[in-house]
Amino acid sequence: MKRLVPLTALLLLPSIATAQLFGGGEAQRQVNELREQVDQRFEASNRAQLELAGQNELLRTEVARLRGQIEVLLHEVESLKQRQRDFYVDLDDRLRRIESPGGEQAPADPAAESAAYENALNLLKNGQHREALSAFEAFIGQYTASGFLPGAYFWAGNAALQAKEVATASNHFNTILARWPADPVAPDAMLGLANSQQALGDANAARRTLQQVVERYPDSNAAKAAQQRLGTSR
Repeated sequence: MKRLVPLTALLLLPSIATAQLFGGGEAQRQVNELREQVDQRFEASNRAQLELAGQNELLRTEVARLRGQIEVLLHEVESLKQRQRDFYVDLDDRLRRIESPGGEQAPADPAAESAAYENALNLLKNGQHREALSAFEAFIGQYTASGFLPGAYFWAGNAALQAKEVATASNHFNTILARWPADPVAPDAMLGLANSQQALGDANAARRTLQQVVERYPDSNAAKAAQQRLGTSR
């Protein structure tokens, strides 16, 4: 009659075989330590990969945000350059309208008026922001009926903003929007107002103003810049 092997003996067979194969308890301990080290390294590698993926995502988000800001700044710089290039064309057009029958009343000295306006623009172009602000404000005070007044207020606002006189900049931009809302410079003045509000730390007001630029002047370059800024601030 065959003798039955006890169940406990069967359960111990794998452990016994392993111990015999690796030379007893010390070998088994080393195997266990090796497995633990491999597991730890695998977990560390997984954590590192997850952290790297997270950092890459943050980097992509930051790059997208910076790209949007760069596009807005490039637009504003190009707008400034274009306005400077258009100055003489605009000057010639305004002078023709002043001299035409039924036009505006001609100033006492058109040449002096034009020279004063051009001088203020040159100061701004050369980065002399405070001097440009003073020159534009002097022009506004002296030539109260000038056809250049919307532009003078606009550039005065920009000069004030660059000179960190933000409240003054806001006043000049608001003057344009109140007196000449249909002037070609009005959309950019509203964009300048949003910049002033942002500089004052009122992000909500700046966002509302950007939305108004898009609503009131949808076909303007200022509206495109406002849309970009609204997109990057979400």
